[in-house]
Amino acid sequence: MADMVKGNQAMGEAAIRAGMHIYCGYPITPSTEVMEYMSWRAEEAGRQYIQAESELAAMYMVYGAASVGARVLTASSGLGISLKQEGVSYMAAANYPCVMISVVRYGDGLGSLESGQTDYLRETRGGGNGDYRNIVLCPSTVQEACDLTYLAFDLSEKYRNVVVIMTEGALGQMMEQCEYPEMKEVPYYDWGFNGKYSNKREPQAGDLVYKGQLNHAKRLKIQENEQRWEGIGLEDAEYVFFSYGISGRVVMGLVEEMRAAGEKVGLVRAISLWPFPENAYDEINPNVKGFISVETNDSGQIIEDVALYSKKKMKNNIPCYAICCAPGVAKLDYIKENFEKIKSGEVKEVF
Repeated sequence: MADMVKGNQAMGEAAIRAGMHIYCGYPITPSTEVMEYMSWRAEEAGRQYIQAESELAAMYMVYGAASVGARVLTASSGLGISLKQEGVSYMAAANYPCVMISVVRYGDGLGSLESGQTDYLRETRGGGNGDYRNIVLCPSTVQEACDLTYLAFDLSEKYRNVVVIMTEGALGQMMEQCEYPEMKEVPYYDWGFNGKYSNKREPQAGDLVYKGQLNHAKRLKIQENEQRWEGIGLEDAEYVFFSYGISGRVVMGLVEEMRAAGEKVGLVRAISLWPFPENAYDEINPNVKGFISVETNDSGQIIEDVALYSKKKMKNNIPCYAICCAPGVAKLDYIKENFEKIKSGEVKEVF
């Protein structure tokens, strides 16, 4: 039977059921409920919970736990995730798996407590120094947030890579029905440090010496195997919307409404933000007139990838437009109004 739960709580329970061994974090709105839930649920389930003195400390606690083979989780929002980036870069260098929940708030610096999608570029470009990429998954419902968090631990271990669940304040706080997956008990990974290393054996944990070619090969494998998206009406669309998260959910309803009224529009709702779902372009009408991102930020961020992969995948130079609806949740009337302006030529393409 489904429970009525907040998105943040659903992700916390999914992590427990995925075999998480330890959660380390520091509170910040709008992600605090993940930590609050773990503060009692982890002990109840026989797992570990630590409230660190800062985001930086929490990330290095996770780093240490991962080094001995633990399934690890941390969560934060906005500037809290930015403070973790040094540790994330070190985890990438060591090839340590980790799941990180990023509940995005709107704005620069401290930002505001309103929901937003302003951290797309940080998450999809790695976020810290170096040449790594995190796998980034983005849900649009509470159920999907639960399912993707559960999946994230297996992906993280499969590729020895950080996996980010990039959600947003509105989804973290909203309540919907959610059915939880089965409980898994996962032993500590046998590649972790165990205190028994000697000169007669090779180290079991991450290689602290950066091996660029090996990591490049890993990234190519992730790009080939882990693209996720949902497509609607792509085969005959004259205009295709690209969106994700809550905005993607809003646009999905709009596209279904517009198609029912005879408007030839389509949608690519990105579920994996990295790897970007470039294979979705293979399903798009080659005579499409334009691509339109709908996102909750000021100037457009996913539109950069929409245009980049359009150039790679499409034969023609397709105009790319951005409808930015910040902060909060994208409004249907606002999207419709701007779509009509795009069709009439009142709005110039971004790319």
